[in-house]
Amino acid sequence: MTVDGTLLQSAMAGDPTATDTVLGLVRPAVLTYCRARLGGRNVRDSDAEDCAQEVLLGVLRALPHYRYDADKFLGFVYGIAAHKVVDARRRRTRDASSPVAHLAALQLSPSEDPEGRERVDCLLGHLAARQRNVVVLRVLLGLSARDTATTLGMPSAGAVRVSQHRALSTLRRHV
Repeated sequence: MTVDGTLLQSAMAGDPTATDTVLGLVRPAVLTYCRARLGGRNVRDSDAEDCAQEVLLGVLRALPHYRYDADKFLGFVYGIAAHKVVDARRRRTRDASSPVAHLAALQLSPSEDPEGRERVDCLLGHLAARQRNVVVLRVLLGLSARDTATTLGMPSAGAVRVSQHRALSTLRRHV
């Protein structure tokens, strides 16, 4: 997914309609990213939505100062998202409350496996930040190698595939 350069320029200039359109375009990708990174057993159903909202607010604040090409905008957004996910995880660590058992069960769709998600989070913790982001974007979100390279500011799709191969090899050793 890319954002049209003209639309982005209008949003940067403060056009409210263009800004709404840009935020509307990136919101689904941001929400999917937040859900993938914040998933787990003790997650309140609003954690990913709250984090995505924080990301969009961060993008809105930074939009007037954005000075790169439109093809790098999604990487810029994912950079903000990565920082907001870390902030959300810190808040979660400080928050000693946990959902009531019957409410926690309602938060998961029938296809989700809480133990599996917890294990995935643990395994992803063994990776360097860039490798973890490559795995999340490529494997969990299904982005192409080219889109992942653009998003993460990597030199090429080949570099993404090499990083993904090394990350998956590391994960295999820990399984």
